[in-house]
Amino acid sequence: MYALVDCNNFYASCERVFNPNLRNQPIAILSNNDGCVISRSDEAKTLGLPMGAPIFKWETFCKANKIQVFSSNYPLYGDMSNRVMKILEQFSPDIEVYSIDEAFLHFKGFDNYHFEDYGIQIRTRILKWTGIPTCVGIAPTKALSKVANKIARKYPEKTKGVYVIDSEEKRLKALKWMKIEDVWGIGRRLSKRLKLKNCHTAFDFVQLSDAWVLKNFSITEWKLKKDLEGIPTLKLDDIKNKHAIATTRSFEYTFSDIDNIKERISTFATSCAEKLRKQQSSCHMIIVLLSSDRHKKDLEQHRASTMVSLPYATSSSLIISKCAVQAVASIFTPGIKYKRAGVIVTGIVPTNNHQLDLFQHENPKHQPLMQVIDTLNKKYKDYKIKLGNQDLKRTWKMRQERLSPRYTTHINDIIKVKC
Repeated sequence: MYALVDCNNFYASCERVFNPNLRNQPIAILSNNDGCVISRSDEAKTLGLPMGAPIFKWETFCKANKIQVFSSNYPLYGDMSNRVMKILEQFSPDIEVYSIDEAFLHFKGFDNYHFEDYGIQIRTRILKWTGIPTCVGIAPTKALSKVANKIARKYPEKTKGVYVIDSEEKRLKALKWMKIEDVWGIGRRLSKRLKLKNCHTAFDFVQLSDAWVLKNFSITEWKLKKDLEGIPTLKLDDIKNKHAIATTRSFEYTFSDIDNIKERISTFATSCAEKLRKQQSSCHMIIVLLSSDRHKKDLEQHRASTMVSLPYATSSSLIISKCAVQAVASIFTPGIKYKRAGVIVTGIVPTNNHQLDLFQHENPKHQPLMQVIDTLNKKYKDYKIKLGNQDLKRTWKMRQERLSPRYTTHINDIIKVKC
């Protein structure tokens, strides 16, 4: 059996854990630079606040309906997510972290377990230890556990937040209830094509022949169909190293001077280098992106990218940052107001097993230096050690005018109890 554990309104729930006054209140979480709504509590959804709503257009609506609006507090959300996943590891050794608020568990060898009770134990422990409410869907396959989770989320009073598909009758009833556009992995575009075939529910989808699905779609959709039929086809994904690592951000303000842009690119490049070292990899190529604000049609637009090939594989922040800064200078155009930039490292190989160059190689002092920097930054947080061309005060320059405290990741924001 498989379980999908999903945190309810995760970002909003994280805010409520440390501010109980927000319980039962409508909450909206904004994207980077406080741009648009990326998460809503159930109360905000009921009021009609749409996902992706630009906050400057909906400010009056939020105030009129007393919707509490917050900037994204990713350090807090990431830490709370890690706590939830650590708890889930206590219930099964086979776990796939699917997203920041979702994880699959594989119950291999749990034949004599009462899964509804086990699901309630999972929910109770996570709620007690973290304050985050969850829903649990349990079924013979990953795709069916997704369906079961949606049922648990839709009918919390009847299911107590846990639903188990453990019979053919329940499976068929669930598939007939699930709309085709809501099926995991189908989406809006595929659902339109399937509806032309009079396929409106998940049950209709599994009635299609295997040959037709393979001919008109791909092996992925065929595997999904078999999973919905109750035949385990989609397995837990193994943790794999990334083939490309990207750090892209919108600026807090538009920049038209090269010095500010170089500083941002250096910070993005350093972040990519740190991620490379974390997975014990090095890169051969660096791609640098730079673009103006496409929403401001009255301004001159410019978008450019360039690629740098390195003579040898490296994960050194010094080398990657230097090359990225030189690259952005080559595509920068004076007079343009730039709003977004990014760095992508690719051509990734294992650091301890890659082709060496006879005539060029990395300075041998770089690797031990990077290890010391990573150790200090991990110990003291907040990236205390930076390159000289980075802003020493902030890592990500974003507009965050509605940011809540980083209760669990910053000592100055920790809750103080007066006795």
